[in-house]
Amino acid sequence: MSDEPNDGSIKMVIAFIRPGKLSDVKKGLAEVGAPSLTVTNVRGRGSQPVKKGQWRGEEYVVDLHEKVKLETVVADVPADDVVDAIQDAAHTGEPGDGKIFVVDVDDAVQIRTDKRGRDAV
Repeated sequence: MSDEPNDGSIKMVIAFIRPGKLSDVKKGLAEVGAPSLTVTNVRGRGSQPVKKGQWRGEEYVVDLHEKVKLETVVADVPADDVVDAIQDAAHTGEPGDGKIFVVDVDDAVQIRTDKRGRDAV
């Protein structure tokens, strides 16, 4: 077993969170030493209930909810620390708090320097 974080491998942590929690999550990631991230505004659905409403007398259904997708790739920071930071900062206890996924990264290439693997991250 390696003494390096993530047993020497590169991990990508992908999280779908409430947009209003982005600032808290960014702070949490910075505190664990993982400030680099990509943020995308997305819409989707999981187990969060469908919302119904009316507008001008017509009923409508909102089954795709606004979320923020965060992606961060880590080699020198344990992925478990990143997951914990996101979970702690994004948690409200209500349906729709989001999901976190951790995936292995086979390789990485830094375009400017041509570095590969952990050195590129």
